[in-house]
Amino acid sequence: MAQPLNNPSSSTHRDYGAISTATPEVSFAAGSNSGNAGFSPTEFVSLSEDIGHNITSINTSTKQLEKQLKLIGTSKDLSALREKIHSINTKTNARVQKTSQDLERLQAVLRHGDRQQKLQLEKLTGEFQDVLIKYTKQQKCISEATRRSYEVAAQSEREADMSARTELLQQQRQEQAGLERQHDMLVERQRQVEQIESDILDVNVIMNKLNTFVAEQGAAVDTVEALIDRTAANVEEGRTELQKAAASRNSYRRKILILLVIAVIIGLIVTGIIVSKLS
Repeated sequence: MAQPLNNPSSSTHRDYGAISTATPEVSFAAGSNSGNAGFSPTEFVSLSEDIGHNITSINTSTKQLEKQLKLIGTSKDLSALREKIHSINTKTNARVQKTSQDLERLQAVLRHGDRQQKLQLEKLTGEFQDVLIKYTKQQKCISEATRRSYEVAAQSEREADMSARTELLQQQRQEQAGLERQHDMLVERQRQVEQIESDILDVNVIMNKLNTFVAEQGAAVDTVEALIDRTAANVEEGRTELQKAAASRNSYRRKILILLVIAVIIGLIVTGIIVSKLS
């Protein structure tokens, strides 16, 4: 008896899940137990219904894949989309495998059936083949689209990686250039510092020379002051000597004057005496 439609076989056989557009061969050879019993109308109806429902489900899955195909390469082309496609393929492949097995079983059952039932089998087989061709074609389109989308994404990633590498290399070069400029600035700064230090040393030499000059000037000033002091002392001494000389000269003049007065007086007395004697 076929399994229910909502619970497809979990077989992992993927003969009908390939992306080839060729129609898979469906064997209608009788099963190993085909000769054990005669025609069973109940089994025929059950198998026919299951096959019809599975064909409808496969066709629905094909339409679902067609919708998903339109999303590939868009902003909705995410991991969830690819997982959904994989889930649809997995379930539909199981239905394809189950439908193929049901058709083989139905052929075995119809070995003793009538012409109408065999026509029904041919109809189901033709519908299965048609829907299978559409399904596998859609699978191939999905596969090619996902491959193209992957290649575009990979190329974009490679370009982004290359751009990032180029940007990183450019950034490294800029950083290297910045480091070199910084090094040059440090070298120049060191030169300027040394120059300033050299300038300070030159100023110190000048200051030392100036201090020596000031000291020499101080010594010269002290010598001049000593000379001035000595000159002033000599002048004072000369003035004192002059004063003494002037005093001595005045005293001498007074003595001369007194002597002259005395001489005059004596002369007068002598004259008076002489005159008195002469008279």
